[in-house]
Amino acid sequence: MTTTDIGVDTTTAPPHAQLIQMATAYWVSRAVYATAKLGLADHLAGGPKTASELATLTRTHAPSLHRLLRTQTSLGILAEDGQHRFGLTPLGDALRSGAPGSARATILALAGDWWWRGWEHMLYCLETGETGMRRASGTSIFEYLAGQPQEASYFNEAMIGFHGAEPAAVAEAYDFSACGTVVDVGGGTGNLLAAILERHPGVRAVLADLPHVIEEAPGVLATRGVLDRVTCHGIDFFADVPQGGDVYLLSHIVHDWTEDQCLAILGNCRRAMGPTGRLLIVEMVLPDGNAPHPGKLLDLAMLVMPGGQERTEAEYAALLGRAGFELRRVVSTRSAVSVVEALPVGI
Repeated sequence: MTTTDIGVDTTTAPPHAQLIQMATAYWVSRAVYATAKLGLADHLAGGPKTASELATLTRTHAPSLHRLLRTQTSLGILAEDGQHRFGLTPLGDALRSGAPGSARATILALAGDWWWRGWEHMLYCLETGETGMRRASGTSIFEYLAGQPQEASYFNEAMIGFHGAEPAAVAEAYDFSACGTVVDVGGGTGNLLAAILERHPGVRAVLADLPHVIEEAPGVLATRGVLDRVTCHGIDFFADVPQGGDVYLLSHIVHDWTEDQCLAILGNCRRAMGPTGRLLIVEMVLPDGNAPHPGKLLDLAMLVMPGGQERTEAEYAALLGRAGFELRRVVSTRSAVSVVEALPVGI
């Protein structure tokens, strides 16, 4: 039996109760966000504390904070002892800054106030096809992050946490051993690239992204022991991409942008590669029909925030055809993403 935090048994609940539970899920989201924002897991890393002690550390109202803490015990994040002290559970321990999986940074980015404001305009997105992000803030998500270094840092770390086991799964599922030089276009801080290079020691790489994005990349790559095989380039992939790669990799890039913007990025990759080059797109490829898939909900996030979309295999084939590529195959991985492999035509 599974019982939700608001007391609904999701295995036997009638349809109306299940729908209400879905609609009130944001209650949990905001409570967990507040816990992350206040750094409660960091304050409790040394041992249990009372609500009053935590209120002093977080500059909050002790009785109100106690109510949040009590709710977190219901969610399994905290546990209260007989002295009314709250301590971390194994789940709560994952909310510490720097804990494996980057849960805190991911929550601060994807459940944060600026992201939340974009979702307030979902009906506007459905009516117009425009983003909630621009409606709420007057700017695009990436323009916003360029001017907000702390939020950008959270977002970069969130992408590592959100995509979890994907890098290792991609490096395992696709044979990069004969790829020569891999150009990771829009590769962020190099998390996926590092996984590929760790598994394939003969491969060299170019990491290309906006200058402010790749600032943290050398540290990530050095920690993973692959910095000596990577050249970092600050670029705008709408203008151009580095020339001469054997493989051009776009991981969680194509789904961020409109059709015309995607064609610009893909066109630059096609012009940069030789006739024997390959294009690899790492994304969640949506199944046809009614099959559940995390990409179907992520597709709404793409609509609301950056203005892109997730696609089926047929939709990728159509997009690639417009950009001068032929979809060769889709390689599944043990994660939610697949590797869409395409070859240039007409070169």
